[in-house]
Amino acid sequence: MLKTIRGVNVNYINYGTGKDTIVLLHGWGQNIEMMQPIGNGLSKNYSIVIIDLPGFGLSEEPKGIWTLYDYVECVHELLEGLKVSNPILMGHSFGGKISLLYASKYGVKKLVVFGSPFKREITKLSLKTKILKELKKIPGINKLELFAKKHMGSTDYRNASEVMRKILVEHVNLDITEEVKKIKCSTLIIWGTNDEAVSINDAYELEKLIKDAGVVSYEGCTHYAYLERLGQTINVLNSFLGGK
Repeated sequence: MLKTIRGVNVNYINYGTGKDTIVLLHGWGQNIEMMQPIGNGLSKNYSIVIIDLPGFGLSEEPKGIWTLYDYVECVHELLEGLKVSNPILMGHSFGGKISLLYASKYGVKKLVVFGSPFKREITKLSLKTKILKELKKIPGINKLELFAKKHMGSTDYRNASEVMRKILVEHVNLDITEEVKKIKCSTLIIWGTNDEAVSINDAYELEKLIKDAGVVSYEGCTHYAYLERLGQTINVLNSFLGGK
């Protein structure tokens, strides 16, 4: 489904049943498909909304240089249009950073982040290279690696449009430490101990910044820990959300 927000056509899917709505936000260079395994695992008890963030998947690129705050407002406007308030918000990596910012400003029932950066990240590897490197480590996940190669090439810094390159720079350089301290909702932080894109140390630092937060670490897993141990992730999420 498409909805025009801030002059941009934004693609999303909405399915499942339940009075509470889970909103899922994907990482940089990805799209709805990378978050569907989580949505599908929880859709019997919750309404699910998964968004192609502007510039990715079937959503249009922003008309100008969006900051992460612009992405937050885009998500908020979309949810208002769907009459979703106080969502359960879950985000991976780039989507996790947007989720942290969203929860620092708007009402969120519960928050879950997977491998989410929140400080200024300095790296010699392009984001695409780091993500593909991580994907190669995941047993039996070749389909996702092929998917990532197909869908992420155009969003790599060197190959992306000028607009998306500048948005990537904004994202990487933005430190949201002070905003994170404002989060009041219960927060679950899921991370792989072998995450080379965002260090496990950041997970524990994030835990200290948020008043009501806890870390679940997956030994030996990468930036895609939530997919590597999908069954465990669904069980952990059900427990965190209330045992449904």
